[in-house]
Amino acid sequence: MSNGEGTRMGGDEWARTGPYQRDLSAAFRQAQEDELARDSRGFEGRSVEQLWRDPDWQEYIFTGGTGTVLDFPLMIEAEDTDDGPFMRPLTDGEVRAWAPHGQPTYEEWDAALDSGRLEFPGRSQGNCTVLYRDGRPVHIGYWGVTTD
Repeated sequence: MSNGEGTRMGGDEWARTGPYQRDLSAAFRQAQEDELARDSRGFEGRSVEQLWRDPDWQEYIFTGGTGTVLDFPLMIEAEDTDDGPFMRPLTDGEVRAWAPHGQPTYEEWDAALDSGRLEFPGRSQGNCTVLYRDGRPVHIGYWGVTTD
């Protein structure tokens, strides 16, 4: 799992990978459950859905966050441009802007983030894309910026 981190005014940048599933929303949920199992951040015994209904969790996220997929209650459609605490997959055009062949590897994704060819989203937002090895999908790259 990648753990690239940086800082920007009003939020911390982060990047991680999770296992691939054809259904990106299901993969996102699994990545969230895996992260929660690794570290419950003091909110033991609750699912991600339960956490997002808890005002204490919301305050925790909006005053610092986790710097992980847990910072987002749900994944929106790639074409959706809503602001807010959402994870959004890149469109094919957005992927091809930094990976012209359309099947980026982990190394290409990591280099694009490091070089700025692939930008971090705004505060309280996350993006994701499928990552490939030998032409086969193997991971999903997640990256985002905390609220504060």
